[in-house]
Amino acid sequence: MAIQGFEYKEFAQNLAQQALELIPPDFNDNQRNYVANTLLNFSTIAGQALYDEGQFNIDQAVMITQIIAEWSFHKSVDLVRSGIPQQYWDPIMQKIAFTIFEIAKNAFTQNLPQDQCLQVIEHHVKKTYLDCIAELKDKNLIDQGLMEQASMQSNIDAMVQQQVQEEPQNQEQPVPQQSAGIPPQPQGAVPSAPVSAPLGADAKVLKLATLAMLFNRLKQDKVQSILNKFSPDDANSVIKFMGMQDLDAKMDTNAVLRCLQEIKTNIPKTQVTLAPNKIVDKIQNVSQYLDRSQIEQTLRLERNKVKKFVFTALEGEYYEIAPKVANIIATHLEDSV
Repeated sequence: MAIQGFEYKEFAQNLAQQALELIPPDFNDNQRNYVANTLLNFSTIAGQALYDEGQFNIDQAVMITQIIAEWSFHKSVDLVRSGIPQQYWDPIMQKIAFTIFEIAKNAFTQNLPQDQCLQVIEHHVKKTYLDCIAELKDKNLIDQGLMEQASMQSNIDAMVQQQVQEEPQNQEQPVPQQSAGIPPQPQGAVPSAPVSAPLGADAKVLKLATLAMLFNRLKQDKVQSILNKFSPDDANSVIKFMGMQDLDAKMDTNAVLRCLQEIKTNIPKTQVTLAPNKIVDKIQNVSQYLDRSQIEQTLRLERNKVKKFVFTALEGEYYEIAPKVANIIATHLEDSV
């Protein structure tokens, strides 16, 4: 049964119109049109599929459609910035849009909390984007330098950073307050849905900013050792926050305290899993789902020491690195399955 009242075409056009105001001003007409048309096409296709399937209610359909629109916007901007030839943009965007659509539908079907849905989607969007770029490199369609340049693009992080810098230095204006993307649809376009933070950027960026506050009070070598365990995107975001003037004044105290408590609560209990044999077992378990070439692909951007640790563990041996670091690597590998 179709979703009654879900005017997906009008909704997609409204999102595309809003996106025009957010396209980087240095883009030429061809680039602007690509970003706007990509968002319009994928949000329309997704909206129509949701409408025809009738599996979700109108609020859920609006939410999924807007998530696809926002990520279509951010990743198409990233592709324009990447330097990758335009002939490869569409195949990459198609894979990303399909991934969002399937992951979002599955998450909503399972009734996962909204924040968790958004985090899962974000993880898979970034993974798909990096996989597509690596595939171009593997086919010798782009070189190593271009692959690395494209991998570092993150328009959503750039927009969040800009928002934070523009916030008034007032504790009544916490960081961050809104998602760095297309604003929620205006009243009357479609029935309202909880889409004020469609990409889950608020929670994640607040955590990164909170960590930056803590790191500013630590010795540099300690900070670097911690950042080495972060993904490149998250590490870069933390470094940017650390360099921001008056970061403490821009942060809402209560929000920071809640964030610190959440970080503390979510720290894994590692008394058992830090045993070398347990960590080796975790990595060997991954080999049941990924063959060696797939593991190599997952680790393509990691340091040589990390790769050596993983492949030594696959042989049943423990390459001597700090157990906490080893456990982080093993957990990251498990999450990539």
